[in-house]
Amino acid sequence: MEGEVLRDDQWERLRAFAPGGRKGKRGPRSDGRRFFDALLWLARSGARWRDLPEDRFGPYQTVKRRYYRWIEQGVFDRIFEAVASDPDMEWLAIDATVVRAQAQAAGGRQKRGGPQAQALGRSCSGFGTKIHAVVDALGLPVRFALGPGQQSDMTPACELLYGLHALLVLGDRAYDADCVYDLVREQGGSPVIPPRRHRRCQHGYDRFAYKQRWGIEGFFAKLKQWRRIATRYDKLAATFLGFVKLVSIMLWLK
Repeated sequence: MEGEVLRDDQWERLRAFAPGGRKGKRGPRSDGRRFFDALLWLARSGARWRDLPEDRFGPYQTVKRRYYRWIEQGVFDRIFEAVASDPDMEWLAIDATVVRAQAQAAGGRQKRGGPQAQALGRSCSGFGTKIHAVVDALGLPVRFALGPGQQSDMTPACELLYGLHALLVLGDRAYDADCVYDLVREQGGSPVIPPRRHRRCQHGYDRFAYKQRWGIEGFFAKLKQWRRIATRYDKLAATFLGFVKLVSIMLWLK
């Protein structure tokens, strides 16, 4: 099925980033393309690791260990930076979406900070994770971050936008804050953000340009077509974020 296996042209762009694929004395040490296909199958189906078809992808333990190793080595970060190296900076849009988490996602290894360290928390949408993202003028992801479900959209906003020089930066009322306005203007852009109703001075904004926010809404819709992202099953934030990066890479390669 399309989206579950790599096309030849996609694999050619990813081949150089797949460590462990060099040929050894007894043949190739590992099949990087089959590994990618296994991860895509898991991301699309939302299945458990142990449900991975062994006849197609090999032992699930091998795939799982390699996936965790790639996260530790930052392989997905390097791939994403390579494929997303030339975004359309005519405008950027920033927003966040909540992903419901299954009960089995709780109970992961806790670091300092408690459950929030694993980007899990309770909001009006229930127990889950919030994905913060910035997309370019084509609706392709440029940056993203995870936070607990109750986290304010503004919390990582300046960090996500820092260093991104776009003509326009689009956001909803949640991003109507002086720090966002100052940062965008310092970087040579114009904020397109409706004012909060309680502001004393109601500033104007480009209503026509604001309609281009469809780009980030479309990104979230595409992201949630992958069941492992639409519902969080992973206990660790890094594990869940790895699948978000994987799907984002596929959107760029599409």
